[in-house]
Order: sequence, then C-alpha cells, then structure tokens
Amino acid sequence: MPNLKDLKNRIASVKSTRKITKAMQMVAAAKLRRAQEAAEMSRPYTERFNAVMAKLAASVGDAENAPRLLRGTGDDKVHLLVVMTAERGLCGGFNANIAKLAKAEAANLLAQGKTVKIITVGKKGRDAMKRDYGQYFVDHVDMTEVKRVGYADAQTVAANVLNRFDAGEFDVAKMFYSQFQNVVTQIPTIQQIVPVDTGDAEDVDTGTFYDFEPDENAILAELLPRAVATQIFSALLENGASEQGARMSAMDNATRNAGEMIDKLTIEYNRSRQAVITNELIEIISGAEAL
Repeated sequence: MPNLKDLKNRIASVKSTRKITKAMQMVAAAKLRRAQEAAEMSRPYTERFNAVMAKLAASVGDAENAPRLLRGTGDDKVHLLVVMTAERGLCGGFNANIAKLAKAEAANLLAQGKTVKIITVGKKGRDAMKRDYGQYFVDHVDMTEVKRVGYADAQTVAANVLNRFDAGEFDVAKMFYSQFQNVVTQIPTIQQIVPVDTGDAEDVDTGTFYDFEPDENAILAELLPRAVATQIFSALLENGASEQGARMSAMDNATRNAGEMIDKLTIEYNRSRQAVITNELIEIISGAEAL
C-alpha cells in the first residue's frame, strides 16, 4: 500500500496532467472552428468543379485522344497510395484509422499481385506504415513547418504525384484521408485521384448543352492537373478539421479520466491518513494505560 507522501505526489501529478489536457482541449476547440469553416467552405467549390469536370469528361467519352490523366495508362498493375495523416499525435484514433485503411488496401493489392508504392503526408502516417510497409515507401512530404494548410501545399503534393505519373512510375493513385462529420465522427476515406475520377456520366445533367472554346480536350488538359490539386487540397482541409475534432474529443475524455482518477486517489489518501491517525491514537492510549 503506498504511503501518504506517494499518494500526495501522485495526486499532484495527475492534477498537472489534467491542466495540460484541459488546455489542449481548449486550443483544439479554437483551432477546430477555423478548420471546420475552411473545410465546409471548400466543399461547394470542389463539388461544382467536379461537376464541370464530369460534364467535360462525358462529352469527350472514351476517345483515344483524351488526356492521359483522364483515360489512364490502360493498366492497373502499379498503385500509388498517398497516405495523409497529421504531424502530431494525441488525437485519439484519427491517425490510426487512416493508416489502418491504407494498410488494408495495400494488403489487398499485394494479394492480387499488384505493385504498391507509398507516399506519406504527415509524420504519424509514416511512422504507422513504416513497420509493415516501409519497403514500399517512395517519398515523404514533411508538413511540420506548415501552420495553416494552403493551396500551395496541395500543389506541392499534386506536383509530386503528377511528375511520377508522367514518368510512368504508376498506373493508379489513391489518397487516404479522414472526412470530417462532427467532433466525434471522422470517416476514414479512400479516393482515386489518378486517373481523375469524374463520376458516372449518368449523374451529369444532360438537359443543358454547352459549346466549349477551345475544345473539350484542350480544356481538360489544362484543368485535370488542377483537379488533382483541388482534390488533395480538399482532403487536407478535411484532415485538418478531423484532426482538431478528434484531438478535442480525446483531450476531453482524458480530462474526465484524470478527474475520476483524482477522486479515487483522494479517497485512498483520506483513508490512509485516517488509518495513520487511528494507529497513532491507539499507541497513545495503550501507552497511557500501561503507565
């Protein structure tokens, strides 16, 4: 049984931990508001951009002269997995859930005899994937110094992917991120970015007709690289909001657990102190009776 000094030191230590987790929860709450607004503001633009791309792609069809980013290489032997996580931990299962989804996809592709290559964005994703799939790593994008995600950061990742596609290093690219729903719900998501997935042609509104100038192929050749960067930027914003929401929830749970632990330790401390006082009184009374 620990003595009174040990219990007192442990109570003080847990109280200090509770102060830290409470402060981190408040910081995450402040950052979550900005990150959530950024993610929600990007969704209408991304959806409209994808709708325009879908209409253009539907008008081009499966023409052989369609841009390579749209028609692909004609094969799917080599898959590039872009795993996007956070640079920091203490955010519950946010990083682990994304890595778990990426590992499952990698295992499935390898079981089919495909070749897998991995690019990680975020230190935690690299650490989570390194043990089992480190031999498949081809690059890592360090965003430690990035304070607030911008479109330029997405362009950096997109340029890395597109340059490798132009060099013929892979056939299909997929990115892994977490879609933000609310503070307690973030959904790990997999999305194909190369060849650019414009959606089903049946979902495109064909009631309105447009004349494109220049022709559809020329416009697509210009917009498809931007489409990849836009999808990556949207995913980074969703990741940012999901990270802060997960951290806020995790730190709230940690604060509650610390409070419960303090209550239990306080009860144990009071009982031990009472036992010490009782023993001292018994010794005093026994000594007085002996005289």
